[in-house]
Amino acid sequence: MSLQRFTNIRAAARALLPVAALVLAGCASSGSKPAASVTSGEALGSGEQLGMSEIPERALTMYRQAVAVMANGDFVDAELRLKEFLLQFPGYPGAHVNLAIIHSNNGNDAAAQGAIDMALALNPNHGPALNQQGMLLRRNGKFIEAEAAYLKAVTASPDYALAHYNLGVLNELYFQRLDVALQHFEHYQALVGEDKQVEKWIADLKRRVAANQRTANVAE
Repeated sequence: MSLQRFTNIRAAARALLPVAALVLAGCASSGSKPAASVTSGEALGSGEQLGMSEIPERALTMYRQAVAVMANGDFVDAELRLKEFLLQFPGYPGAHVNLAIIHSNNGNDAAAQGAIDMALALNPNHGPALNQQGMLLRRNGKFIEAEAAYLKAVTASPDYALAHYNLGVLNELYFQRLDVALQHFEHYQALVGEDKQVEKWIADLKRRVAANQRTANVAE
């Protein structure tokens, strides 16, 4: 296997994991996987978490059903349910983030950006929206801008695991900052509890960082 192909395979594996985590995770934060629901990190249990003082139980049920449908991979139905929810409760940024994820999955970057913009207009420091912004920027080759979005996400929400994961990917594969990538993967691992794939990447990065340091010492 050529070095270039090996690098491409590694890049694909790292780049896809956050998307899978978003789609497959449950309705509320579990602490054992990349934090929380398809909303990228917000547990949904009360009107307060929606940014509202009161919200009917019917609306909470509607939102949970949309998240469950999305987690099962039915993005068409999930999109309809989320739009119906937002017609009644437009002030919840997490629902806009979910729509951005659906649009990104469909390759509609313009619609994804529009949904992200709606979320950030409601809350400029919304960690999941900033993380999704970073993912969209990275996919379009805007790596410096993507890093800025991820860093803003972890500044606003230091325990938001997926943004640390994405910073690890960005720093390892695109910036070749192995030591910085290692720090973010370790932070991610500490937050999610255990991820065996990332554990292997951490071990690999530790070896490579140590090897680079030995080479630097010899050169000196």
